[in-house]
Amino acid sequence: MTMLKRTLIAIPVLLGFGSATLPLADFPQADLSNGVIQTTLYLPDASQGYYQGTRFDWAGSFKNLDYKGHSFVEPWFENYDPKLHDAISGPAEEFVPLGYAEAQPAGTFVKIGVGVLRKPDEKPYAFSKYYEIANPGEWAIKKSRDQVDFSHKLNDATSGYGYVYQKTVKLTKDKPELVLEHRLKNTGKLPIETSTYNHNFFIIDKQPTGPTVNVQFPFEVKGEGKGFGTTIVAQGNKLAYSRDLDKKEQVYSAGLQGFGATSADYDIRIENQKTGAGVRIRGDKPLEKLVYWACSTTSCPEPYIRLSAAPGQEISWTITYEFYTKTP
Repeated sequence: MTMLKRTLIAIPVLLGFGSATLPLADFPQADLSNGVIQTTLYLPDASQGYYQGTRFDWAGSFKNLDYKGHSFVEPWFENYDPKLHDAISGPAEEFVPLGYAEAQPAGTFVKIGVGVLRKPDEKPYAFSKYYEIANPGEWAIKKSRDQVDFSHKLNDATSGYGYVYQKTVKLTKDKPELVLEHRLKNTGKLPIETSTYNHNFFIIDKQPTGPTVNVQFPFEVKGEGKGFGTTIVAQGNKLAYSRDLDKKEQVYSAGLQGFGATSADYDIRIENQKTGAGVRIRGDKPLEKLVYWACSTTSCPEPYIRLSAAPGQEISWTITYEFYTKTP
């Protein structure tokens, strides 16, 4: 580990909530603008990348995103380490691992968008754990003014899994819109059966989690879990907070209920009612499940979709983010 890396790990991140400053480091990144939205992405790099954890997809880690003077993305966490599982902001995507249960200790399994990982023991998979990267795969990146194209090629002869994963992060011309386009081709010997979701780590205008944050769905929502019914309450098609969350406090539901079997219900809004800024999140696949998590800095609906690809098959899916303002 270099002296630079040791220095970075010791420095907490600036959240805009009164903590210390960001690490002063030149991480590989790309600035995008369509004249309406401005955003910066951190780029995949196994040794110098901002995000080197083994939980989330390395393609498209967001540094910031601004629209009409409103901010939507910034670090939501206090302490930073490049290998922390959740040291990532904005629309962060994760895939359920492939082949973990079948792998023996010291054997390998696969995380799409990360690489071939080493299974250390017989313990169940834990998303918060850092796993040794046995093979990071091959990344190719193409940048332009308003989009970045990522390609990740991976083959694991031990497990039998292989893929070509292509992801485009683009800003729609002349619109307040961000689009994530995905294509996944199964190049391995085994079928790919997995799920993926976006964690949606948004912070709108630095607003802490509380009554001014509104989360809305196109269906009557119901939820059970930590804080539900007290700190956070379902009101028709909305989730509303009864008070501000304390530092280190969390609410969580393993599965909100009420959505149907079509992609029409993959249509979620997060709004800052104090400033009038919001984001609308839409997907083109039906929801498999809908997890919800929040802490004192961010409120995160986590929409899951199911993915299946036979050997040789290519599948695709898209998530669209529309940013807007309205009178508070």
